[in-house]
Amino acid sequence: MVMMRRRKGSEAKKPQNSEPQSGENKEKKGNGSDETKSLNFDVNLNLNLNSTAAEKSRKKWSCVDSCCWFIGCICSMWWFLLFLYNAMPASFPQYVTEAITGPLPDPPGVKLAKEGLTAKHPVIFVPGIVTGGLELWEGHACAEGLFRKRLWGGTFGEVYKRPLCWVEHMSLDNETGLDPPGIKIRPVSGLVAADYFAPGYFVWAVLIANLARIGYEDKNMYMAAYDWRISFQHTEVRDQTLSRIKSNIELMVATSSGKKVVVVPHSMGVLYFLHFMKWVEAPAPMGGGGGPNWCADHIKAVMNIGGPFLGVPKAVSGLFSAEAKDIAIARAIAPGVLDMDVFGFQTMQHVMRMTRTWDSTMSMIPKGGDTIWGGLDWSPEEGHECSSKKKNSNGHTAGHNRTKDLATALRVKYGRIVSFGKDVADLHSTEIDRVDFRGAIKGNNLANKTCRDVWTEYHDMGIGGVKAIADYKVYTADSILDMLHFVAPKMMKRGGAHFSYGIADDLDDKKYDHYKYWSNPLETKLPNAPEMEIFSMYGVGIPTERAYVYKFSPEAECLIPFQIDTSAEGGDEGPCLKGGVYSVDGDETVPVLSAGYMCAKGWREKTRFNPSGIRTFIREYSHAPPATLLEGRGTQSGAHVDIMGNFALIEDVIRVAAGATGEEIGGDQVYSDIFKWSERIKLKL
Repeated sequence: MVMMRRRKGSEAKKPQNSEPQSGENKEKKGNGSDETKSLNFDVNLNLNLNSTAAEKSRKKWSCVDSCCWFIGCICSMWWFLLFLYNAMPASFPQYVTEAITGPLPDPPGVKLAKEGLTAKHPVIFVPGIVTGGLELWEGHACAEGLFRKRLWGGTFGEVYKRPLCWVEHMSLDNETGLDPPGIKIRPVSGLVAADYFAPGYFVWAVLIANLARIGYEDKNMYMAAYDWRISFQHTEVRDQTLSRIKSNIELMVATSSGKKVVVVPHSMGVLYFLHFMKWVEAPAPMGGGGGPNWCADHIKAVMNIGGPFLGVPKAVSGLFSAEAKDIAIARAIAPGVLDMDVFGFQTMQHVMRMTRTWDSTMSMIPKGGDTIWGGLDWSPEEGHECSSKKKNSNGHTAGHNRTKDLATALRVKYGRIVSFGKDVADLHSTEIDRVDFRGAIKGNNLANKTCRDVWTEYHDMGIGGVKAIADYKVYTADSILDMLHFVAPKMMKRGGAHFSYGIADDLDDKKYDHYKYWSNPLETKLPNAPEMEIFSMYGVGIPTERAYVYKFSPEAECLIPFQIDTSAEGGDEGPCLKGGVYSVDGDETVPVLSAGYMCAKGWREKTRFNPSGIRTFIREYSHAPPATLLEGRGTQSGAHVDIMGNFALIEDVIRVAAGATGEEIGGDQVYSDIFKWSERIKLKL
């Protein structure tokens, strides 16, 4: 009977249109019809349930699942390739590259060692913002087990494991700009502080390795690491960093038979060392008490790499909306992803709240106002052509980004650093209907209770205050300061105590003895050191952020109300505008105007900013991307950080460290229009 039931159950699965059963089968079916019907019902029910469950499981698959699988695949492939890279012989990448492109040139250190160059002057490295490692010395309960572990730099593992805890510890006190209660984050010391930013991503490592080729070692190289989050003067108040730099320079000069040091600052480190040169000569307690001849006695040359001497527009977009071009593009590709509340972590709001406590970022707000950066209807770079051209063989005055004749050029109004709407960016100033925001009344709280915990100073403004910013339409370097005071009063109150952005009328005025002016080259004098040399070394040939088209989003209660309008495009007639960002020549972060003006004109020969006539040189490096993937980030890169691996720049640094002067390495090397643009700036010198 059991076998008969199984057979009948199997037969029950036959389709209804099959051939009729024989009489014998019909008779057997009649004997067990009830049991067969029950079995058929159970089978069909199970099939239906399985089918329904499968459909439900398919329906549950979402975009989040797809993203997780995609990220997982990418990470798995990355780790697998990283494993293969670490497992292969060290010479294999070079072998493959040489097989494709031919023999590679010797690294600068090897080349110059063959020429007989040896270590002579001690070298001081001054890292810039974000590139130096920071480690935990004291923290809250959520940071248990992280004592002396890097919270910045390295693998960034803690960002993924406990993001809110990480943000809490990386933020500074919003009132003092120093450590919050119960938290101590301190800079990593030694050359390892900034040789690599993350595994495989070099910063100073390539330069250090090449200097070692001609005999440099730890005793005559020093990394002037500091907490790049806090204001420059606070690094001395809290950590005595400026005093440590002074002592180490004095020690290195004393132990190298009196040979002066060569200082190599990068990025914001350029401003930090400018501050140091005033601090070290100023009397105590505000200064280091070294006296008026300290720099002349201890410094041979300052070789500034990618220096934002006059600030960067990128700092404005960062403080205003926690954005830059890359973030804006990411938002355009995946709208809402950076703003959504994922596991209680609203990314952009937390980023803004954290970075607005970093007072150092305010050192890079554009300096010199409209006199330097241009007004509503003019700018020094007016007529800049964004399409690339080949440089001339002489490599000096003919660049790839030339300035068109102003009569025929499309006049991009770079002086309008922030414009609300593409039409506002293009109109003549007389056609723009502006409503002054300064008298606007704040209130009618924008943020509700669910988003106040991750909100910023915008939640105090209310819809009326926020709308007033958009109604002002367009901001130049002068009005940007007022705008930032309006949208972030706490931040700017702290910043105003440590940094200044104007142009000095009388540098002999006693007020300029205060440290807030020391990092602004337009409000301070260079040291009395006529034998010292100053270099401005930076990349050119890369579109660099100069001005922004913004949009206003009043409906987004918990979001940052201002965003770069990535839909604003210039098209073929306006290639300088892409994704809401106007670009100009530079190193992708610092425009040529900021990196080059002081050495091209402001400090050239004897001026009121350079009374002792310190010699200045401009060394530009035309950007060339890597030829193959095996070349890594390239040996001819002009990008803001990648330039640290540029062979030509490294060779210049080594030659000066080995005793050469600026004239002996070739004097000025210019590919951009920096001299032409500098002449358009009407500044009393």
